[in-house]
Amino acid sequence: MAEISVRAGGQAGDGIASIGEAIARSFSRSGLHVFGLNAYQSVIRGGHVWFQARASARRVYSQGDGADVLYALDRATVDIHAHDLRAGGTVVYDPEKFAVDASTLPTGVKALGVPTLEIARKYTSQSILQNAGGLGATAFLSGIPLDVLQSVLADSFGRKKGEVVDWNLGASADGFRFAEAHASANERALSKQGAPKLLMTGNSAIALGAAAGGCKFLAQYPMTPASTVMHWMAAHATALGVVVKQAEDELAAINMAVGASFAGARAMTATSGGGFSLMVEALGMAGMTETPVVVVESQRAGPSTGLPTKTEQGDLNLMLGAGQGEFPRAILAPSHPVEAYRAAIDAFRLAEAWQTPILLASDFHLSESLATVDREELSSPGRIPPLAAVEPNGHGYLRYQYTESGVSPRALPGQPGLQFVAGSDEHDERGHLISDIRSGIPKWVTERQRMMEKRMRKLAGLAQEVPEPIVEGPADAPLTLIAWGSTVGAVRDAREELTRRGTTTNLLWFPAVYPLAAERLERRLRAVHRSLLVEGNYSGQFGRLLRAESGFVPNNVLVKYDGEPFFPHEIVAKVLEVSGDGGQ
Repeated sequence: MAEISVRAGGQAGDGIASIGEAIARSFSRSGLHVFGLNAYQSVIRGGHVWFQARASARRVYSQGDGADVLYALDRATVDIHAHDLRAGGTVVYDPEKFAVDASTLPTGVKALGVPTLEIARKYTSQSILQNAGGLGATAFLSGIPLDVLQSVLADSFGRKKGEVVDWNLGASADGFRFAEAHASANERALSKQGAPKLLMTGNSAIALGAAAGGCKFLAQYPMTPASTVMHWMAAHATALGVVVKQAEDELAAINMAVGASFAGARAMTATSGGGFSLMVEALGMAGMTETPVVVVESQRAGPSTGLPTKTEQGDLNLMLGAGQGEFPRAILAPSHPVEAYRAAIDAFRLAEAWQTPILLASDFHLSESLATVDREELSSPGRIPPLAAVEPNGHGYLRYQYTESGVSPRALPGQPGLQFVAGSDEHDERGHLISDIRSGIPKWVTERQRMMEKRMRKLAGLAQEVPEPIVEGPADAPLTLIAWGSTVGAVRDAREELTRRGTTTNLLWFPAVYPLAAERLERRLRAVHRSLLVEGNYSGQFGRLLRAESGFVPNNVLVKYDGEPFFPHEIVAKVLEVSGDGGQ
């Protein structure tokens, strides 16, 4: 597959994210598919950070393996990343800052010294302008037209004074022309492919999907990597008619969301594992009062504060068991911004239909990575049904009426003749609390059993409505790779490489990890010959869930828990190992 990968690195505070996003946006405006990985540390200044933008005429699902152009703002970037450059690649650097000995680079890799600081001094004393000069040189090597890059820069700096825009346009043109005069474009450079594509992070896709799904209230306390859900929603709140509240902590955030939903607004909160840990009691209250609420849980490496800016899939067990006692829930797990958009819409639909909390499991890798999306993939869900409500019928209103599905008629507070009690204690059909101090064999024992069974019957309906497991690739493949969440992307890219090597595999992935419908699961697993579970945690949590639900045990397991996302070559190597094809 024709593709090119551009990597930029330096220290926190050097503007690496801005450089990387400019490259990714330039590729997307050229009609190319892009995946952008932003790798940074939880420090304001210092510490190594880097960004990789991978572009292709076909959709790419991960950051891929290797790079073709490396823009190094410091010597450490060369030391850390030069070995990942493919033959024909180029290191872009400023000789005024440090030297690069081309003889120490991998075979076939060149060094291009670009006077970025000198270029910056033509316009201003602010050395940060060097980035525009380096961007220009990098764009030429990558096949990005100068006018496309400059349109991105003009948009990025459009809110600032005119001279700032002019400086960046001038410096980028100088860097571009310097590289044009002293080097050749990379042989992997791609030409413009057509209409520009949308470029989204998983978090912006979740926020957009929530708005499309009817969300009217978001309460959130900022916590990496979920914070940009609130940032996006706040920036568009007025246009979308959404109330956005930054709460004082995560406890307040989820209680506000539950309260807003109880009052009749579709409501959501978003957090990471540490914040979600604080939310579990209120999540149980939503389960007991049968109040719809959507919770985004963007995982990062734990426990405790863990690695705040690194990825992991270690919170599945937490999401499965969050809250004391038992109550129904569903856990959706998108792997790409397109899926994240649709999952957010589904989350609101399911929460309303089944009057229970719905969890949307993301992670740092999905939340903060950039990926291109075709406009037609963001289809509207159509008419959003009104909130469930009932009309007074002259009889007593039973908010928690026993029903076959487990879903009871829902009235909104303030409807005349439909008053009810919604307590966090166990209750009867009217909502009246059940005492636990009566003697003998009381009615409340039977009432508790019936009410518990009513609520839990929702799980059977949820299992039929959540997206079912999907198989990609030949149905009779000798090896099935099993994955969920953001790891699915690296598996997809790895399968392409394996196919080129002559190794046949397929992918079984789960857009919803709970609940799992037994008949669907059995049908999918019955076709598996040998399997490899790929999961971003220490203990293979989803593998354990599969075993608990079906008795299925994967033949092989590949887990990763160093805070970094899966790279396709890691999966390829494991597949060749378990397939006995390691010598290919």
